[in-house]
Amino acid sequence: MAEKKTTVKVSPKKKTGVVVSDSGKIYITATFNNTLVTITNNKGDTIAWSSSGSSGFKGTRKSTPFAASTAVETVAKKAAAKGLRNVDVFIKGPGPGRDSALRAIKSAGLSISMIADITPIPHNGPRASKKRRV
Repeated sequence: MAEKKTTVKVSPKKKTGVVVSDSGKIYITATFNNTLVTITNNKGDTIAWSSSGSSGFKGTRKSTPFAASTAVETVAKKAAAKGLRNVDVFIKGPGPGRDSALRAIKSAGLSISMIADITPIPHNGPRASKKRRV
């Protein structure tokens, strides 16, 4: 006679809450198609994140400065609700949302203690793609 197999559902372990102090870091990645914003604590654990796409913009509207500022505002509200006040800002990429994202951080009430540009610059790596002829 065959044995009966019983299945037991095991719920996945949920991650405990991230410890938020009054200072943190904001990473802004501004590409030509989108703008990504991540807020972390000083250890590097993510507190909140957003992007132009997750803020409701689709297609070419994701790459606009207005979409970038909207993404920053939503993230800044989440982080301020958790108690974040002072931030270091790290900007990466050549996209159009760079400047408007910085302005949105200032208007959201977070005080900026440092701004750093961490855009990677190649030391003559692989051959660059051809120039567009429009």
